[in-house]
Amino acid sequence: MKVPNRDMLVLVKDEFLSDDSIQHELEKINRLLVSFETSENLCAAHEVFDMNSYKKVSKKSKVQKILNTEELKPFMFIINKN
Repeated sequence: MKVPNRDMLVLVKDEFLSDDSIQHELEKINRLLVSFETSENLCAAHEVFDMNSYKKVSKKSKVQKILNTEELKPFMFIINKN
């Protein structure tokens, strides 16, 4: 699997790290993020408030179905559970 190219700001405490070791750490962080950024995890961390029918949707499969639609209905809000 190809690791995506993304912009990251990483603060390094140890000024004696070589460029190779920093690059290695960035690759490990990228691999971790790829494994965490799945649609299942996204649906587990979010819920949908449907103000049209006054319902809160928390079930993963229903949240995923709503997120897969091309356009949300008006007054449907995707909220992070944190």
